[in-house]
Amino acid sequence: MTRREHGETLRVVLMLVLTFVTGVTDAVGYLALDKVFTGNMTGNIVVLGMALAGAPGLHVAGPAFALVAFAVGAWAAGMILRSTGKTWGVRHTTLLVVGGVIMGAVAVVITVMGGEVGLGVASVLAPAIAITMGSQAMIARHLAVRDMTTVVVTSTLVSLAGESFAGGGRGAIWNRRLGAIAVILVGAAAGAAALRWGAGVPVAAAAVLTIVVAIVGHRRWA
Repeated sequence: MTRREHGETLRVVLMLVLTFVTGVTDAVGYLALDKVFTGNMTGNIVVLGMALAGAPGLHVAGPAFALVAFAVGAWAAGMILRSTGKTWGVRHTTLLVVGGVIMGAVAVVITVMGGEVGLGVASVLAPAIAITMGSQAMIARHLAVRDMTTVVVTSTLVSLAGESFAGGGRGAIWNRRLGAIAVILVGAAAGAAALRWGAGVPVAAAAVLTIVVAIVGHRRWA
């Protein structure tokens, strides 16, 4: 493997780790924080629509706040990164570390509360995570690793089925598109499974992984 190929592999792996984080936090948001997605905003819009129609067990505030928070996180990251080049820099590292710290704080709050998160607290904690996911998504978009959005798999699935599978060959199966879909699936499963030890555990794990990506990316991206 050439140095260039090694670098590209590292970039894909780092984006896959952030995609895994999205799966973990979405599972926590939906199962423990009042059925709110923290990274999948399409899901939140659907949940919000059903809540506005009066569907039982759904609330308007949670997904609405998460949507706004995600947008704010993406906007803030976009403003911070707009004057930087399309490669990893100190600002990318800082944004991810801040996101990791925010998720760590959320994990602490959940743990201190004994895992019993009420509707009011959930309406604060879920948007706090959504801010970090919006920032993360903007970072991935800015770095522009092909097919690695970290938060959206619908368009990835379309590309996988309509381009990779339609094109055939070995690459149709073993490619990063399928990897992104599989990783977010595994992340959601891991997040849901970890809830048996309390919602703070998977959020803390997501925080640690985010900071690890920040450190590795800062040192090795180029």
